[in-house]
Amino acid sequence: MPRRTKIVATLGPATDGPDVLAALLDAGVDVVRLNFSHGDPGSHRERAARVRALAAEKRRPVAVLGDLQGPKIRIESFAGGAVDLVEGRAFALDAALPADAGNDEVVGVAYPDLPRDVAPGAELLLDDGAIELVVERVTGTRIDCRVRTGGRLGDRKGLNLRGGGLSAGGLGDKDAADIRLAAELEVDFLAVSFPRSATDLEEARGLLHAAGGRARLVAKIERAEAVADLEAVIGAADAVMVARGDLGVEIGDAELPAVQKRIISQAREMNRPVITATQMMESMVDSPRPTRAEVLDVANAVLDGTDAVMLSAESAVGAYPVQAVAAMARICAGAEREQAAPRSAAHVETHFRRTDEAIAMATVYTATHMHADAIVALTDSGTTALLMSRQDVPVPIYALTAYPETRRFLALCRGVYPVDFEPSAIEGPTPIREAIARLREMGAVREGQRVLVTKGDFTGPGGTNAMKIVTV
Repeated sequence: MPRRTKIVATLGPATDGPDVLAALLDAGVDVVRLNFSHGDPGSHRERAARVRALAAEKRRPVAVLGDLQGPKIRIESFAGGAVDLVEGRAFALDAALPADAGNDEVVGVAYPDLPRDVAPGAELLLDDGAIELVVERVTGTRIDCRVRTGGRLGDRKGLNLRGGGLSAGGLGDKDAADIRLAAELEVDFLAVSFPRSATDLEEARGLLHAAGGRARLVAKIERAEAVADLEAVIGAADAVMVARGDLGVEIGDAELPAVQKRIISQAREMNRPVITATQMMESMVDSPRPTRAEVLDVANAVLDGTDAVMLSAESAVGAYPVQAVAAMARICAGAEREQAAPRSAAHVETHFRRTDEAIAMATVYTATHMHADAIVALTDSGTTALLMSRQDVPVPIYALTAYPETRRFLALCRGVYPVDFEPSAIEGPTPIREAIARLREMGAVREGQRVLVTKGDFTGPGGTNAMKIVTV
């Protein structure tokens, strides 16, 4: 069976070289990420256009994900370059200090409300948690701290508050501009960084729709507040990302593994595709091979049921972007050969509110117990294929649709293989006959195999109301 777990790769300078992007797609990339925290609108436009041209040439659905910067809180810069902070010594953050006036005693911070958000005893973490400060007192705009864990600190490094609680809003001026760019580029997914609650996602959706965009929203879970309100945040989004960098800093390394598993499980329970991200193969920025720990990290996310795994710096700026994708594809396929962890049976045991949900669950049950060879979903919106993919059905799900945006959405969904298909007639046996012929032409099914076909009356999204058992 083809690889079920999808791969998201971030584009950047390393993917701009001749033939590199084509090689990435050939190695197995399903979704490309445009990181709006870096680059300029011109480079994002050029990369999106190249991806779409190559995907059309290769006749593959490749989705584009735009990733907003969000309210990433950073320190300002140092007058003389990076400084060394020594454990036990004093160090201060001052929201009123000029942006380029930092030294080894104090540095500015690009968040004027920080002094109001912290109190003595609070723990501040800099540079993804590499440096830890403990707040001793707050006087006006100045926060006096003691260095608990020292190290070298450079310009514009990120800042987090242990346990969360910073009042920074979900979207800034740059995000509003990038949302307009995302609408212009017609991205398929828009990732919202650092949402605290469903309200932040609703604000992003409103801005996107006002700009004419139709992308599906991805909630990046990276704040303690989002974890505390997990069901509401996931419910307000169309997909979820386990953004482990800032999340691990806020909640602590020891809590991160269990929280990752909980986010994946909750997202699947709520029928949302989920991406696992951050440092999955970080060593491959400089090395042509992953570490054993990275292999296990990717494999465990696959076994937990993630829809996709993501490469960041590994593909955007690394020395081995194509090798990183190939290694990730190989690890995913290897993990999928093992028995997956038991999933929740909630979808099977609860009342079905919609006809398409009942058909999807009946198809999963039948495919499992009659050892079908494939499922064919004739779909407009992709909902039936998404619902079936939540249940780890042990056969491939081929989603046949005439809508390019549906094919690109399903490119993110685990175990679903989107196919461009429009029947010559919508009545009678024609759609099923032509669908089977299309899959035979692709080599996806062969004579004698048993296939389950789901379809509706072609009345629009959500219309799936029938399952049929077919022998090829």
